[in-house]
Amino acid sequence: MPEILALLQNIAPVVSATILKQMSQVIYGMLISNGRITMLEISRWTERGGSYRTIQRWYHSKLVWLQILWILFTSQLWQAGHEYIAAGDEVVFGKAGKETFGLGRFFSSLHQRVIPSLSFFAFSVIDVEERHSYPIQVAQMVKPEGEKARKEKKKPGKGKKRSVGRPKGSKNKKDEEPTLSAELLRIQPILQAFLGVVRGVLSISYLVMDGHFGNYPSAWMVRQTGLQFVSKLHWDAVRILSMVTKSTYTK
Repeated sequence: MPEILALLQNIAPVVSATILKQMSQVIYGMLISNGRITMLEISRWTERGGSYRTIQRWYHSKLVWLQILWILFTSQLWQAGHEYIAAGDEVVFGKAGKETFGLGRFFSSLHQRVIPSLSFFAFSVIDVEERHSYPIQVAQMVKPEGEKARKEKKKPGKGKKRSVGRPKGSKNKKDEEPTLSAELLRIQPILQAFLGVVRGVLSISYLVMDGHFGNYPSAWMVRQTGLQFVSKLHWDAVRILSMVTKSTYTK
């Protein structure tokens, strides 16, 4: 326990002494527990002062996690001279019940379908030389009521098919501002908050995201921050490439 408190002293400026002691109890309980991590399970393994009510109070406290994670990274994990890149991804946890805040239906890559779950989006910095990822900004994704999960693609109708190639008289749209989806509108402020903390300390040029975001609106959103976008591209990859290289692509 004293060792954990010593490591947490770096974040003392942004949390109270009470929160710091409670956090050390939670960390200690998580590290030595061999069962499912719940508040009750944590309290069973803590030392004196780590009662169930104490653990509950800590989980109900409002903490500035962005600052806490950033301070821990810069004080204990950051290595000068190393190259860092940024990465963003969604994490979905299956959850039963109806009372949990933010409970909705999100797509799970493990189940390959939409499930009742909680969704969190995380932006991390990756040490290229060490090949380690360090989460800095983690935020819960909450869907407003009425918003559906990923819509299924409509099957092509039996009507007249458009001829192959670019329609005659069409104009380039590489500089056109796209309409961001509801998902991207939730992610955009999270990305801006992440970069607001990272820039000035780390020189980051690239942001990596999975193939779900390999489309023109996602690339446009990232490029507005000044970062280069790395992802597996979708069918509209030509528009992304034309936006980056400022070239005109025609068939």
